[in-house]
Amino acid sequence: MSYQAPIKDMLFVMNELAGLNVVSQLPGCEDATIDTVEAVLEENAKFCGEVIAPLNHPSDKEPSFWHDGQVTTAAGFKVAFQAFAESGWQGVQHPTEFGGQGLPKLVSTPCTEMLNAASISFALVALLTDGAIEALLTAGSEEQKARYLEPLISGKWTGTMNLTEPQAGSDLAAVRTRAVPQGDGTYKIFGTKIYITYGEHDMAEN
Repeated sequence: MSYQAPIKDMLFVMNELAGLNVVSQLPGCEDATIDTVEAVLEENAKFCGEVIAPLNHPSDKEPSFWHDGQVTTAAGFKVAFQAFAESGWQGVQHPTEFGGQGLPKLVSTPCTEMLNAASISFALVALLTDGAIEALLTAGSEEQKARYLEPLISGKWTGTMNLTEPQAGSDLAAVRTRAVPQGDGTYKIFGTKIYITYGEHDMAEN
């Protein structure tokens, strides 16, 4: 299965509709010049086309499986994720102080689109990790940021999704899991999950 990203269309939208020239003048966004952005998108398109899209067929033939208390991911996923992490794609829009590239989300969004278009099943781990990173950046303590952000952005660790319960699938209003604050600043979690998306796999240390 092949994938060829619509780079020209993406750049047109970024320049003519989203105002990349204005965004690049904002504090902290100065590196997002048109030349840099074009180079990032072209490299990401190449990576998604040459490394990620070819995973689809073999991973259908050799899907992830559970054995001896652990999950072995689909054929090619582990090697591809190592390449994804080493290339810095998890950190495109995340702060440089934690190992990210510090580019605006306007730049990371087309990269996310390309990754999802190339392989939605592979892209899910990056999406969930981004969710964990955003939660930490928004609401985490300084101690939590120092402990978790660099490993997540580097690909050493990955994030998960913890939604589905026996009585609640997509209906999150029916979720019963609760976090009860303790006197020492921690929380006790009470609840049952049917599964945790990307909760167990062989692509990262955690």
